[in-house]
Amino acid sequence: MHPAPTASPGGGDPSGTDFTSEKRGGMPESDVGAGELQVGLAPLSKADEMGKSPAKDGDATDATAAAADASDLEVGTNQTDSMRDSKGKRAKWTRFYRRYRLPVHVVVWMLFTAWWIVGLVFQRDRLGWLKPFLVYLAITIRIVMLWLPAAAVMVPLRFVWANTVARVYDLTPKKLHQPLAALLTVGVFLVGSMIPDDAGENTRASRAISLFGLLLMIALLTATSRDWRKIPWHTVIGGMLTQFVIAVFVLKTSVGYDIFAFISEMARTLLGFAKEGLGFLTDEEVPTRTWFLISVIPAIVFFISLVQLLYHCGFLQWFIEKFAVFFFWSLGVSGAEAVVATATPFIGQGESAMLIKPFVPHLTLSEIHQVMTCGFATIAGSVLVGYISLGLDAQVLVSSCVMSIPASIAVSKLRYPETEESLTKGSITVPDDDEKASNAIHAFANGAWFGLKVAGMILATLLCIISFVALINGVLGWVGRYLGIHDPPLTLQLILGYILYPVAWCLGVPNKDLLVVGELIGMKIITNEFVAFKSLSSNAEPYVSMSARSKLIATYACCGFGNIGSLGTQIGVLSQIAPGRAGDVSRVALSALFAGVLSTLTSASVAGMLYT
Repeated sequence: MHPAPTASPGGGDPSGTDFTSEKRGGMPESDVGAGELQVGLAPLSKADEMGKSPAKDGDATDATAAAADASDLEVGTNQTDSMRDSKGKRAKWTRFYRRYRLPVHVVVWMLFTAWWIVGLVFQRDRLGWLKPFLVYLAITIRIVMLWLPAAAVMVPLRFVWANTVARVYDLTPKKLHQPLAALLTVGVFLVGSMIPDDAGENTRASRAISLFGLLLMIALLTATSRDWRKIPWHTVIGGMLTQFVIAVFVLKTSVGYDIFAFISEMARTLLGFAKEGLGFLTDEEVPTRTWFLISVIPAIVFFISLVQLLYHCGFLQWFIEKFAVFFFWSLGVSGAEAVVATATPFIGQGESAMLIKPFVPHLTLSEIHQVMTCGFATIAGSVLVGYISLGLDAQVLVSSCVMSIPASIAVSKLRYPETEESLTKGSITVPDDDEKASNAIHAFANGAWFGLKVAGMILATLLCIISFVALINGVLGWVGRYLGIHDPPLTLQLILGYILYPVAWCLGVPNKDLLVVGELIGMKIITNEFVAFKSLSSNAEPYVSMSARSKLIATYACCGFGNIGSLGTQIGVLSQIAPGRAGDVSRVALSALFAGVLSTLTSASVAGMLYT
């Protein structure tokens, strides 16, 4: 447990003085002006040089070159004028906003207040009260925090914290801190999982098995820890407790259920916009088909493009910084670890590492392990919409992404505790993008191109992996026939199902579905989560006859990038960012993959403990 963050004397968001945040913005005006001057003068100097060496009569080649240079001069001048006009418009808008900032904020708040009141009066039966209220509340808080000093919020919070939790913490003997925290956490687990009555297959016995599986994984990680004496138990206990609280909020409260259902509904709506673009490129009937190529890939391309736009506008960095502050303070991790853990569910395993690019060469081994574990433990928003389009429960997928953030931190610190001094300990910084787009349209276009490359990689990977698995199954089937194995035939899925049979049982899966869930987890690790989710969402046996509890646990268990292919991806990305640390990255990669897979399985166990 850590002291509350120190209040900042200035205004703005309440992140406190302990949390440093690098200000983002464009290039200084002097630098931009110099850049513009160079753009405009480069062709001019070339033309002057041509003027010093005039073309001889009859020399067609030199005449053509001179004409081309004159054309370049005109184009360069036009581009410079365009850039100046664009910058001038931005400067005018900036001056206007600074001068009339308060009236602008008041008008915006009044418009949303009117929208919310009208919605309550006329649309309450159709939309309910919670979803519009959450949108209105978020906008109101954001506008208020633009004017309210951070101290006005943080000082009362620090007072309450110091006179409640901190006081109890100080009065308790230091040697009892960790044992009491562990007992409290286990007690919360027992109360949350054992109090609800039996409901069909969701009995207390099945929920107790899920709890046993969670404790068994913690014991396994402790036994195989790099240095169990250095394990930061406050981080582990806080991470597991946070994961459980998030699951309770989603699965046990109507407010949490409605919030995540609203997020899921918005994600589905996002898919509809991608279908509009696909319909324009083809016809009205093509988007209605359920082919993977048609229903999944366009949504991925569109979402990645949208993420790039949000990143260019600075919204994504702002959100990640504010979200990372919580994990930084509550779990006691370094700034780099907090940023990556928070960003991974939104932008992916490779892209999240790019957010801390300046710090990667200086990360400790434990931090490298944590960065890689976060990537293996969850999925990215770019593929989340693809999984939703397969027909999977969007609420489960979204909640799994959030639950995996604290779980990956706790599991990684169990497996590979910190033994060095971190460079980013005590600070949170999200650096600017080194290759920032010139404007929003440029960023959106870059996102479209990047999304196309990601979609192509997914298609090619799936094609090769599924074909290779079919080849292996063909060979195994041929061998199995000589051994008398006919029904079911000997396949890679069958072998993995039996190997992971005990794992499925520890998650609390009903006995009749143990083999099927074991197969899905095995295929997710050997191939990728797309293959497992495609099978889980199919209408073929035995998947269509799985119980609701089995499908829920299997969805949580497969919701992560923990597979062999992602291992190569992360090693490649981190080695490119910091070539000097390639050896360290490779050294901890397998351990991080193991930790990432177990992080996802802990979320499945928690879901099994709470699902009724």
